[in-house]
Amino acid sequence: MASPASSIRLLCLFERLAPLSWFADLIPESGAGSGKGIYSLAVVIWLMIVQRLHAKGTLSSALQQLLQIRPGNLLPDCKRVRDANISSHPGGYSQARQKMPTLVARKVSDHILAQLQAELPVCPVGCPQPVFLLDGSCLELARTEELAAAYPPAENQYGAAHWPILRIAVMHNLANGLALRPSWGPLSGPDAVSEQVLAETLMDRLPQGAVIVGDRNFGVFSIVHAAREKGFPVVLRLTKERFQKVWNGAAVCGQDRPVEWLASRYDRRTHPDLPPQASVAGRILVAQMQSGSTTEFLYLFTTLDLPAEQILEIYRCRWNIETDLRSLKSTIRLHHIPAKTSEMVEKEILIAITAYNIVRAVMGWAAEQAGISPRSLSFSHVQDVVEAALPVLAAVESPEQYAFHFHRMLNYAARCKLPNRSHRRAFPRTIWGHRKSFPKRKASAAASPTEKTI
Repeated sequence: MASPASSIRLLCLFERLAPLSWFADLIPESGAGSGKGIYSLAVVIWLMIVQRLHAKGTLSSALQQLLQIRPGNLLPDCKRVRDANISSHPGGYSQARQKMPTLVARKVSDHILAQLQAELPVCPVGCPQPVFLLDGSCLELARTEELAAAYPPAENQYGAAHWPILRIAVMHNLANGLALRPSWGPLSGPDAVSEQVLAETLMDRLPQGAVIVGDRNFGVFSIVHAAREKGFPVVLRLTKERFQKVWNGAAVCGQDRPVEWLASRYDRRTHPDLPPQASVAGRILVAQMQSGSTTEFLYLFTTLDLPAEQILEIYRCRWNIETDLRSLKSTIRLHHIPAKTSEMVEKEILIAITAYNIVRAVMGWAAEQAGISPRSLSFSHVQDVVEAALPVLAAVESPEQYAFHFHRMLNYAARCKLPNRSHRRAFPRTIWGHRKSFPKRKASAAASPTEKTI
């Protein structure tokens, strides 16, 4: 069985992270009405999380949980529930999703994240400060008139594309993998935003003293200056051209020296709010790294006062954000959002981040129980474990049963280790296209002019 300390925290998952009393206090503020009926705010949020974790991910697949009277603690005590007479048509659930205010999804996402951060380690081993990995990506949206106007499709010399594209910036905790509420905006059009602008808005959600780690796209003066003004140290990679302007000399592997990064004319033109003689004091580290069969220089700018070896080790972990984004876009299925309105797009993103964080929390608890690193576990495999365990956890009738099944879920999750590849792949990672067209249904025999009647 679980230890006494873990038994207290394992008494409930979603119901503990967002109890009914918390939703009751949230209803007057959100203006969502009384919250009565089968599809209360808590039930809608829970179904949306289940839908994100389900492999099929449809409204009807999530609704099947409700038809089995799960979760019993969230459902109201009404005749339809007692008689198991809930409609199997997903129309009611669909309408409830659309009526739920985006403020509720935003507050639920932030609340659950705060609850999970309080129970998981936030600082990596050997570092006294939390480290957050910064990166950006693009998401594909459904083609509707509203979304095409809010997030215009990309254009080139051949014309505009079909799908609206959303640009998103994310920050994930290095130690536990939890994701902050992301920032997003249009990729193209008159209101297009850059990843750097989105990153600056994300800084307001960071804990005090957090270290920001980013790739070359974020190794620019505006990010460094904004982080310094808000009290966040940085470890950012520079391009060769930007390094030469800041370093003002030839690169030699192993160099580590203080520099004063001054704002350029381009920085002042694109950021007119910069103060006169804006500059940021820091260090530049020069190292070599192996990229396939070639060796190239690595230029890092940092405001941390740590040994060079430790700073390089922190930056080596930056690749985790790439696999985190892959988990979000592929496993949680955020690569294409089928929502039809901007409000539903926001709710889908926020609930997907919440579902992702719940799986990350299970990985953290399982790793803590097994004495291993959470990053050594497979997100996809642990998601399968959580998806299979959620119906069981929602159907238990006592805290003791819940602790037993939760402990068993953690045991299964701890076995989902990533393989240790000591050698490179023996085959190239080639991506082959798949045929996506299917034969159309043939016309009925009665409509065929060549068919003879008997």
